[in-house]
Amino acid sequence: MTIRSITPEEAYHLCDPQDFPFETTAEVENLTHFIGQERAMEAVDFGIGIRHQGFNLFVIGPEGSGRHSVVKSFINDKASGEPTPDDWCYVQNFKHPHRPIALRFAPGQSLVFKREIHDLIDMLKTTIPAIFEGEDYRARNKVIHDSLNQKIEKLYHEVEGRAKKEHIAVIRSEQGIMFSPLDENGDKIEAKTFQKIPADVRKKLEKSIEKFQSELQQVIHQVSILKRDTEELSRKFKKETAGLAVSHLINALRSKYREQKNILDYLTNVEEDITERVDDFLYRSEGQKENFLGLIQPAPSFEQYEVNVLVAHEKQGGQVVYEDLPTYQNLHGRIEHTARMGVLTTHFTLIKPGSLHQANGGYIIIDAGRLLMQPFAYEGLKRTLRSQQIRIEPVERLLGLMSTVTLEPEPIDLQTKVVLIGEPFLYYLLNYYDPEFQSLFKVQADFEQDMERTAESQELFGALLATLARDKNLLPLHRTAVARVVEQAARAAEDRHKLSLQIRQFADLIREAEYLAQQRGKKYIEATEIEDALAASRKRGGRIKDRLYEAVEHGIRHVETSGEKIGQVNGLSVISLGNDSFGCPTRITALTRPGKGVIVDIEREVELGGPIHSKGVMILDSFLSSRYARTIPLGLRASLVFEQSYGGVEGDSASCAELCALLSSLSGLPIKQSIAITGSISQQGEVQAIGGVNEKIEGFFDICKSRGLTGREGVIIPESNVRHLMLKKEVVEAMKEGQFFLYAVNTVDDAIELLTGIPGGKRDEAGNFPEDTVSGKVEATLFRFARDIQKFEKAGKKNKNDEEEKIKDEA
Repeated sequence: MTIRSITPEEAYHLCDPQDFPFETTAEVENLTHFIGQERAMEAVDFGIGIRHQGFNLFVIGPEGSGRHSVVKSFINDKASGEPTPDDWCYVQNFKHPHRPIALRFAPGQSLVFKREIHDLIDMLKTTIPAIFEGEDYRARNKVIHDSLNQKIEKLYHEVEGRAKKEHIAVIRSEQGIMFSPLDENGDKIEAKTFQKIPADVRKKLEKSIEKFQSELQQVIHQVSILKRDTEELSRKFKKETAGLAVSHLINALRSKYREQKNILDYLTNVEEDITERVDDFLYRSEGQKENFLGLIQPAPSFEQYEVNVLVAHEKQGGQVVYEDLPTYQNLHGRIEHTARMGVLTTHFTLIKPGSLHQANGGYIIIDAGRLLMQPFAYEGLKRTLRSQQIRIEPVERLLGLMSTVTLEPEPIDLQTKVVLIGEPFLYYLLNYYDPEFQSLFKVQADFEQDMERTAESQELFGALLATLARDKNLLPLHRTAVARVVEQAARAAEDRHKLSLQIRQFADLIREAEYLAQQRGKKYIEATEIEDALAASRKRGGRIKDRLYEAVEHGIRHVETSGEKIGQVNGLSVISLGNDSFGCPTRITALTRPGKGVIVDIEREVELGGPIHSKGVMILDSFLSSRYARTIPLGLRASLVFEQSYGGVEGDSASCAELCALLSSLSGLPIKQSIAITGSISQQGEVQAIGGVNEKIEGFFDICKSRGLTGREGVIIPESNVRHLMLKKEVVEAMKEGQFFLYAVNTVDDAIELLTGIPGGKRDEAGNFPEDTVSGKVEATLFRFARDIQKFEKAGKKNKNDEEEKIKDEA
């Protein structure tokens, strides 16, 4: 037999405050490294160091482990020594206005360039009007128009001269040009007089007028050609004049950015557009007339010359961006619109950057869970990482809901290290279901949930608490408080030889304890405040637990803690509600009778049992079949049930208790109700470790204590669970006083012996179990069941034969 009683020292691994070389954490320096996460930090360092495509990081860790803050702090330290990324901006594409051009600048230079272009346009607004209003331009422009007038006058004079020779006068007025006959003295002939002229003379004059009208039409055509040529000459002269003014100012920018071809091309396009639209610079609001809608024509806009600075880096060092809401637009940027005259319009100045733009050349940290919850965000991020370009596209286009013309900004080259942070199950789901995931996130950084508990690690843990308190501006912790938090960390890790690294949990605990210490007027936090904060937290989340225990006390929920019962045992389970969990004793019963070798799991039959629980029942079925009555078929029908269980049952931690209830029912030996049991069973009858051992023991202890401890109460646990014990002090004190016991077992024989007081039994040399053992009585019952079945079947056959004979006789 390998049964042993667990000592109080094994039930709770104390942390001695004297082990710490400080009185309070005010004397402790801040941690300069992250404790317990060496593997993860090495992976993060590798991931941000390697610059090849696809080597992005996925940081795996449970919520509350400090993964976000640790990764941000680590990357910030690395980025501070890296070069500052380049600036990016969008400018007008004068040839294709719906496709804005992306320009790249050295850090901080985009704002300088924007100011230079702004100053250039402002200067041209005053320079161009001054030039065009100057004497030189006016004189040269006058020469052009005077030349036109002279040519026009010459044409008209030629027509007038020829007409006069044929006694025809050319009369020019506001109504136009008219022809009139002249007499021999050169005077105009009136209409009445003209009618008295001889018909042949009158007819000759009319033909002359028709001829000169035809010539006049040709002259007018020549005049229109001359005016058109003059307008072109004037426009060309205006363009040349404007070009001289613009080139003089813009050449300084060309010289400055001579090494950047795309900026030079842009400056050339700006110069050409200004010379083409020089009239916009000559606009005067005075004297503008209203249009047919009663509106004055608006002043020309110069927004096409603006520079939309997308990203400007004024601080030195690499960029680290944490995107808290990773929607598609927040990551990739968006194109905004403005309403004008009831119509939505957009412009390249309304292009807004996303976090990928801001992190370009640096690092972006994204919560994987939040990313996957946003439509198109994950697919958009993957497309961006594949192409290494950031494209700004409206979500409506992705949905196929947009058919109107919009902007198509030039893509921006991406050189960003993406760090996703998420739960382990997200990483493995993406790894399994997304074939592209491994090619884009090749580096896995797995955060530990706990670390080894040693004297050195406890001291480091104390330094961690000191850093947390100092960062949160909290009162320092006394070393007794540090020791109590260390003990709580071991309990949270469910292993007395380890310390949990759930940093958020301990930060919250320190905050709650500090609140109590301040109320009590203390200058530092002591163990009393830590203990009281833990108790207060348990009380806040303990309503369901109290109601459940109250039902047990009032006999509504049947749990017996005294006496003996055949086929009934106290199993232990854990109920988790939010952040709180507690143990709950459950009455497990078993009934057996002769049958066809079937064990009915009632929980499974009604679909309340989960797959792991059903697996445990099948394992104990296999154990029974292989251990007892191996020479005959197992003539058994048994049923197992969790009494008064109205919800789902999952896990195999009650399989040992179920097996003991079955063995009790088969052997007819009663089980002590003052002892509860937990543990899973193997096919060889080994009792295996389970989870939540502390909560289970404490749950049974609380019920027993409320009824009064007699010194016979206790709990059986697997030997492999002893290292997980970190019980509350009430239980440990009861163990010291001999009022409560814990037993560690390795096999089901050990467990059934403790529960019944009868040895489990081993086969002798003849292969038989001793009759006075549990196994001997179980096997005897199974053989009896087999005989009963055999008798029943023989009796059935005899009755059948008698019936057949009777039928024959009657026939």
